[in-house]
Amino acid sequence: MTQAAVLLVIAASLASMMVRPFGVSEAVPVLVGAALLVVFGVLTPFAAVQAVGQGVEVYFFLIGMMLLAELALLQGVFAWAAARLLQMAQGSAVKLFALIYALAVIITVLLSNDATAVVFTPAVAAIAAAAKIAEPLPYLLICAFVANAASFVLPISNPANLVLFGHEMPRLDVWFKLFGLASVLSIMVTYVMLWLTQRRVVCGTVELPKTMPELTQGGRWTLAGLSGTAVILVLAAWFGWPLGVVTFGLAVGCLGLVWLLGGQHPRPVLLGVSWSILPLVAGLFIMVGALDSIGVMSKAKSFTHEELLPIGAGVALLTNVANNLPIGLLASHLFPGGALVRRAVALIGVDLGPNLSVTGSLATILWMNALRRQGLSMSGWRFLGLGMVLMPPALLVAIGGLWLIN
Repeated sequence: MTQAAVLLVIAASLASMMVRPFGVSEAVPVLVGAALLVVFGVLTPFAAVQAVGQGVEVYFFLIGMMLLAELALLQGVFAWAAARLLQMAQGSAVKLFALIYALAVIITVLLSNDATAVVFTPAVAAIAAAAKIAEPLPYLLICAFVANAASFVLPISNPANLVLFGHEMPRLDVWFKLFGLASVLSIMVTYVMLWLTQRRVVCGTVELPKTMPELTQGGRWTLAGLSGTAVILVLAAWFGWPLGVVTFGLAVGCLGLVWLLGGQHPRPVLLGVSWSILPLVAGLFIMVGALDSIGVMSKAKSFTHEELLPIGAGVALLTNVANNLPIGLLASHLFPGGALVRRAVALIGVDLGPNLSVTGSLATILWMNALRRQGLSMSGWRFLGLGMVLMPPALLVAIGGLWLIN
């Protein structure tokens, strides 16, 4: 297979992942493309298995986070927390907007951006319905944009972080030095810009429902398990423990705890997890291995000595062409561990760039699916219009924060 044919197969697979022809899962076109690369000899079966094996830590992390998110969903933890926000807002739409934003940041930071997109979005929709909010979309947009803007506060905040850094994940003190100021600036600027674009809709008062959901015993144990998990994961990041294995172990422990003490059988949790994400990521690893085998990586390395802003902006734009997971894999090859600051600015582009369009990250695609399940919709063009206003200033100040500190 020629180099042009390899690039065509990969491009067609990624495009089909976004379009989902005939309603197939996002994983199907990626796996078909990966299989073609092996069948036509671009990668040997052994090399393909080696490529898939590079993502073991990511698979463990994704399974752990999906188990925790599904458990919290079934036990009503997010719905309960969202209802508490409605009470705290005291009827003010402006306060409710700010409180939802704050909780979305917390969920993204501690449970990853996919949890915010998949689980918190329905909870926010439920809040809007209970409060009889005529236009709920501004509140739901928070879930989409925060899922990316707050996803480099901690290594566990985005699977793409593990994809890009892999076994060279910085210790938490180094991570905070790299991304602390950049994360704060990204979150603040995204909030300001989102508020400015939605302020005409988010105004007046919201209605308090007569009844509010309460946590069951299982919900209380789930909340306790999630809190303990968050603390241990922060410690794991600080001491440099393997985050994927630790996340998986904590999720299994939390599931067992709630089963024994709260009565939640694991079967519904396991059935609710989106297992197709795992073969999707495995297929992306194979594609990156194919690009390496045809020499694309070595050619691309000639562009890695640019200044920070061009690197960050270039990576951010590429995420909207080919999704941030494969671009994160590419960046992990292009920026070795010695080029830490350049790798860090590439990660900002990988995490924050997807706020430009709906094709940028898996979290945004999942958010769109969550909207459709709620009977709502948002066109890709409308999202792009907002993204062109929100993403560039957040990216600029985040890269500036990284440059100032490092």
